[in-house]
Amino acid sequence: MGVKDIIHFSGIGGVGMSALAQVAAMEGRGVSGSDRDFDRGRNLGVKAALEKLGVKIFPQDGSGVNGATAELALSTAIEDTNPEVVRAKEAGIKISHRSELLAAYVNGFDTVAVAGTSGKSTAAAMAFAVLEAGGLGPSIITGGALGALKERGLIGNAFRGKGRVLVVEADESDGTIVRYRPRVGVLLNISKDHKEVPELNRIFTEFAGNCGRVLVNADDPAASALLPGAERFGFDAGGWKVTDVKAGPFSSEFKVNGVPFRLPAPGRYNVENALAACAAGAACGVGLEAAAAGLAGFRGVERRFVLVGEKNGVTVIDDYAHNPAKIAAVLSALHQAPGRRVIAVYQPHGFAPTRLLKNELIESFAAGLNPEDRLLMPEIYYAGGTVNKNISSKDIADAVAARGRNAAFYEDRSVIPGAVAGLAAPGDIVAVLGARDATLADFAGQILAALP
Repeated sequence: MGVKDIIHFSGIGGVGMSALAQVAAMEGRGVSGSDRDFDRGRNLGVKAALEKLGVKIFPQDGSGVNGATAELALSTAIEDTNPEVVRAKEAGIKISHRSELLAAYVNGFDTVAVAGTSGKSTAAAMAFAVLEAGGLGPSIITGGALGALKERGLIGNAFRGKGRVLVVEADESDGTIVRYRPRVGVLLNISKDHKEVPELNRIFTEFAGNCGRVLVNADDPAASALLPGAERFGFDAGGWKVTDVKAGPFSSEFKVNGVPFRLPAPGRYNVENALAACAAGAACGVGLEAAAAGLAGFRGVERRFVLVGEKNGVTVIDDYAHNPAKIAAVLSALHQAPGRRVIAVYQPHGFAPTRLLKNELIESFAAGLNPEDRLLMPEIYYAGGTVNKNISSKDIADAVAARGRNAAFYEDRSVIPGAVAGLAAPGDIVAVLGARDATLADFAGQILAALP
């Protein structure tokens, strides 16, 4: 390794930064990094996985930016006062933002960019499975860890294949999606989430204009109406025909243009994700038989309908569902199991998003829960920073209860496992829902352990 050829990632433990660092390391580039969580003894599994790829980890004290550093990569979480930023500026070292690096990868490959408000991580992972089965040796950069990549000893959110095709989850939340120039763009759906719908429409319209080819889900009215001239995929649109759907609570069977599929993922929404993956695969030359083979072995995405375990007839699942559309989709999937009561434990993330989506969240639970179901809500997850805390999970739980559903607020989250244990009966499904909080998967495990 020569002088000044290392790219240093500040905040390398984050989902977006770790993905880019892994791809750079898999390409043979010198990579180093630092992360405050590592310094505090947290997220050490990610640290170990990065070191296994040859990434040198430094304390975040400035020592990682040195004579061998050619470039410093930053996320928006890194302040100008950070010692690494200060040292890079003093030394005249190139400073790049995560979004610039990602856009460079997107624009340098034959990229399939999966966009939309809900389902991006899962649809991107399914597209990766389809493209691998088609022999294209794809790469992927995404926000959710793929089970198939974790089984290979990786973090799971990135892989550098031998081929020219790259799958990316194109996140609209920070607006950088408009920098992408993908070969194929896939628009799954549009609903209010990080932003209001008019702003999303503007972003997705610009994104579509930058794609060599854009595929739109005909079964989502908002997406279909936004891009009326785009190519379509749907249950009965754009030359696609989905029939014989048997959507169970943990798997799905269906046919696409007569070809049988068995998918180890539940609900109609995952059949839609699978169809999006088939459409993306077809745009890259992958046939339906190969797509079916790839999806039959789909290993899922971290915290996307993960079966935590079962105890005395009570099943516990963990899911990233956090916005109204995702919550409605998961509740609908769970109700595919006739006669099984749902006990939903939902932790909202962030005070501003919860305030923005308050009415829609209330509606998703009031409409999505059956009369015998239960909703337990801890307080909103606070990620830090300056924020107006003039909303509480109690506001949502009380409103859902006023709509005739069994909903309760728990100020102390630690009492919820015991509360669920007291409520749960054989046949019940406990669903832990929420985003951003890295402790939720462990929390779901605590609920399972507390069951009698």
